[in-house]
Amino acid sequence: MPENILIVDDEPDMLKLLSMIIKDKTPYGVTTTNNPLEVLELLKNGNFELIIADLKMPGIDGIELLGSIKKMDSDLPVIIITAYGTFETATEALNKGGFDFITKPFRKEQILYTIDKALKWYKLQKENRLLKQRLQSLEGQG
Repeated sequence: MPENILIVDDEPDMLKLLSMIIKDKTPYGVTTTNNPLEVLELLKNGNFELIIADLKMPGIDGIELLGSIKKMDSDLPVIIITAYGTFETATEALNKGGFDFITKPFRKEQILYTIDKALKWYKLQKENRLLKQRLQSLEGQG
């Protein structure tokens, strides 16, 4: 079953562009929303392996959203995209658990490479967690 990606951006054109790039070039499922306040509800009801979020959005910015997402699933990769990229903002996003920080305009190959890298990382995190659980249960039996 292909992985599912949630894209959050208040700009409908950016949602369409990212969705089109991902659907044309990958097998991944895509869900989009232009309302960052919907994201936590979508995460509760959906099964996502990656979040792509804009930095500057009304109501809640990408850094705040990142913090809320990490409280729900600390392993879930979040890629922050922005037209207002500064070194400080990128550092803050990565320090708060962001997987990567991409400035607009970005090249199609760049976003696809980062998505692929994030999904592979997430899969490894899940496998690692499962192996640790199995090891603990085996140790508990012995």
